Amino acid sequence: MAVAGSTPSTSGDRWIAAMPAVFVLIWSTGFVVARYGMPHAPPFTFLAVRFFLSMLCLGLWARLADAAWPTSAKQWGHLAVTGLLMQAGYLGGVWAAVRWGIGAGTVALIVGLQPLLTTLWVTARPGAAVGSAGHERLGRRHWVGLLMGLCGLALVVGPKLGHGEVTPINLGLALVALLSITAGTLYQKHHVRPCDVRTAGGVQMMAALALTAPIALAELTLGGATVDLHPDLFGAMAWSVLVLTLGGSSLLYLLIARGAATRVTSLMYLVPPCTAVLAWLLFDERLDASMAAGIVLSVSGVLLVVRSPSARS
Repeated sequence: MAVAGSTPSTSGDRWIAAMPAVFVLIWSTGFVVARYGMPHAPPFTFLAVRFFLSMLCLGLWARLADAAWPTSAKQWGHLAVTGLLMQAGYLGGVWAAVRWGIGAGTVALIVGLQPLLTTLWVTARPGAAVGSAGHERLGRRHWVGLLMGLCGLALVVGPKLGHGEVTPINLGLALVALLSITAGTLYQKHHVRPCDVRTAGGVQMMAALALTAPIALAELTLGGATVDLHPDLFGAMAWSVLVLTLGGSSLLYLLIARGAATRVTSLMYLVPPCTAVLAWLLFDERLDASMAAGIVLSVSGVLLVVRSPSARS
């Protein structure tokens, strides 16, 4: 990995340096994809099919690359837990919240609180996010950066709140997504040993499918939901599997494996502003001066967090 301040000398180093920016862009499209796909299929039915197709793709990729699968039952168990939290819990909460009427920008704001929750947990329980030095300790600059990012998020999507968009049901579902992605990130950092990202993703997809498939069946039978085979649905599914899962989830796994938990999750502060820009470009949603100011503030806060040196233990 390239040392901070140095110029990457190889294509591999350049790719590693670009991973955070690529991750933010990919992850931001997840909220846009929900807007395309959600009108045509119930949330857990869509996700169950997504997890199944993702599992097949990752398994084929691992087979072609002759990638090693985890060798211990404990590692399989830890990966399964991260799959339940970071795939089924997080995505299930987001997609169900959108289905129940919450806007993409609003749910992005709520899930964007993840870095603050992660920081609070790491501060209260230093051993919860184990790094190379044993734990992470946060300085004043780190806290200032996190608060700047939070204020930036409020400026970006705050105007969308308070207009009947948020209900107890969709707010609860969004909070489930927030807690799931936060817990999953910390759990992976603490328990999951380094392993091949393709086989790790395959195990996570298996676990997520095991949870969402019965819920999807209930949606279609007990709930009477239907699937509309619309071109937007196929496009959303293809993007979700090939770009969001194989690209975004794999990048998130690698970023957590390589970096401190709070620094990695601070990247999530950039997702709602990026989502707002994408929505403006694709759907002509409002992007005024206060939202632009929020984007600048959020980016500045994340840079402060990422560049703040952790105290040595």
